[in-house]
Amino acid sequence: MDSPNSRSSHLKLTPTLGGVAFFYTLIFALFFLRNWAEYNEAIFLIPGLTILFIVGLKDDLVVLSPYSKLAAQIISVVFILNNEAFMVNSLHGFLGIHDVPIFASYFIGGFIMVTIINAYNLIDGIDGLAAIVGIVILIIYSTIFYMTKDYFYLLLSLTLNGCLIAFLKYNLSSSEEKIFMGDTGSLIVGFIVSILTMKFLALPSTNLEELPFLIENIPLIAIGILIVPLFDTARVFTIRLANRRSPFSADRNHTHHILIDYFNISHKKASLFIGAFNLVFVYLVIILGSTSYNFWLVTVIVFTVIILGYFFYRYNYSFSNLKRKIKIKRKIDDVKNKGKNMLNTKDKES
Repeated sequence: MDSPNSRSSHLKLTPTLGGVAFFYTLIFALFFLRNWAEYNEAIFLIPGLTILFIVGLKDDLVVLSPYSKLAAQIISVVFILNNEAFMVNSLHGFLGIHDVPIFASYFIGGFIMVTIINAYNLIDGIDGLAAIVGIVILIIYSTIFYMTKDYFYLLLSLTLNGCLIAFLKYNLSSSEEKIFMGDTGSLIVGFIVSILTMKFLALPSTNLEELPFLIENIPLIAIGILIVPLFDTARVFTIRLANRRSPFSADRNHTHHILIDYFNISHKKASLFIGAFNLVFVYLVIILGSTSYNFWLVTVIVFTVIILGYFFYRYNYSFSNLKRKIKIKRKIDDVKNKGKNMLNTKDKES
């Protein structure tokens, strides 16, 4: 049970083990899906899923340190990157880059997967948000893998989407049936989303002919699909580091917290708004990606991030306010130190 505290948006004890159902459903489904996999991917998924399930479950029962969870994520990612189906051997001409060296492929893949897992874990802060954003992302990946005829990943996406749709009913409930997915659920969903992203990036050129965008724009399309968790993570990490705090420390600086605190809207409305934004943004990026080359698509994404950043930073959570507070604190500390030095000097003279 999750007890309410100063950061919580709920007011009473709430079960947090919704993610347990995700794990057993995925393991059960993989038994039937394994014959669809070209590179026996199902066998490589199960160890990583199991590790994150155990670590997430323990964190929901007895809180673990962020670094323990990070270590578990890295170990889980190693299992995935040992399968050639997830090796990013080419960027298809993105920024003029074609072939990717093997060591760079491992490094890029590991960084991408760990970033996505943590980013998804961080957005699970209000009712319905992680589930709605996950549903949007999985619908998009389901469509992509249907068009590329990668049916194992299509079925995997649909399986997890079924879990999230069923879970959403109880997550948004205001009755005694309410439940959270907990770290167990958010780590598992983030893990599967990171796997789908890696497969999307690793697709060979022959599989990409039916997609409605230029293949050199695939990395940017992936960023567009994951814009909500990636933007929110980058934003809160920046604020925490600017405030000389650990990037893994807890606070209410997330985008969804700002929508609730400043605009006084319900969890459901905030979650639906963010999910709708994610869907519309992906749609626009795909339209641009069908005709625009890297430069213009990068420009649009950067411009959007700057606008969003300005919109959220202009409130009390603003970067300028944080810098101002830091400067004021330093000045106060300097005055205190000077005062202490003067007193010490006078004591010595007397």
